[in-house]
Amino acid sequence: MEIAPVGSAADRRAFVDLPWRLYADDPQWVPPLKSEVHAMIGGAKSNPWFLHGRAQFFLARRAGEVVGRISAQLCDLVQEHRPGLGQWGLFETVDDPAVSSALIATAEDWLRRQGMVRAQGPISISIWDEPGLLVQGFGTPPAVMMGHHLPFYESMIVAAGYTGAKDLYCWDLPVDRPFPDLVNRIVAAGEKNRRIRIRELNMARYDEEAALLLDILNEAWDSNWGFVPLTPAEISYVGRKLKPIAFSHLVRIAEYDGEPVAFMITLPNVNELIRDLDGRLFPFGWARLLWRLRNPQTHMMRVPLMGVRRKLQGTRTASLLAFMMIEFIRRDAVVRNGAKVGEIGWVLEDNGPMISIAEAIEAKICKTYRIYEKDIPPTAGP
Repeated sequence: MEIAPVGSAADRRAFVDLPWRLYADDPQWVPPLKSEVHAMIGGAKSNPWFLHGRAQFFLARRAGEVVGRISAQLCDLVQEHRPGLGQWGLFETVDDPAVSSALIATAEDWLRRQGMVRAQGPISISIWDEPGLLVQGFGTPPAVMMGHHLPFYESMIVAAGYTGAKDLYCWDLPVDRPFPDLVNRIVAAGEKNRRIRIRELNMARYDEEAALLLDILNEAWDSNWGFVPLTPAEISYVGRKLKPIAFSHLVRIAEYDGEPVAFMITLPNVNELIRDLDGRLFPFGWARLLWRLRNPQTHMMRVPLMGVRRKLQGTRTASLLAFMMIEFIRRDAVVRNGAKVGEIGWVLEDNGPMISIAEAIEAKICKTYRIYEKDIPPTAGP
């Protein structure tokens, strides 16, 4: 077996294509768009993360056949929060402990050479992409922008000496029926409050609105475990990336005394719309996807992002605004998009306020993703 850095265009194609073979018999796997994966790993021209981070990608081959892959990455913004912490991700492998251990050891060695003393993973390739390893909830397909993994990966990572650092929960709930009476009474009271305005995203001012939402996000999530702020370049990038799947009635901005203080983004589960494209937009996949996105009808809606300004966090007003945004979007998603199920997440295992809101609307944990860590002290010299 040989493990070597990804170098050529052929290597990059092999890196991106490997999951198609590994998940060929997994009915829950949703093929990602290959163009999106190539953009993620393509450097600063396609992903502004590389303006403040660097990464090395590795392929494992045995008898000329690709049998595994991994990334190792170092983010300058992570270093500001946790000096000495490197990360790895995009981990995929055949069911062979020798391959997995060699891949993880290779990533650790690269991180050591960058001066790192602790490794964290899987992070693919930032906390804003697909963090964590799926450890519970293998029986259903992943929602848009969430990962799906083979069940044996968990034992491989633990065998490499890693322990769980944080669990990320996804919660699902039926949205085609009203929320509990208590929640409805809270929402009704909020609707009578003249200091509160819940409005839709203004698509005519999309760039300005996207910058506003991500500014609130950076402030709202600042104290969260693992938080890394989005840079101006990344804010612009995320805005462009979300625009084709952002719909005004599925995004709400909460204003209090005329000031935007909170937001909630809901996305149609695009995985339902791309599953039959087999990762390819060309020659005809792009036309089919554009047609489907004109008025997306999806069984599931996902809430990937919510945030409230710091000054309101922990207050009754924050909870009130959250319930109002959730309810307003629920109504529209059911009527206009045919939604039956909503997924909220990911949510940190110790995010008490968000867990309380999820429980109040009778959501249940449907998937758990785990991020692992391990000390990687310098290797002793000769």
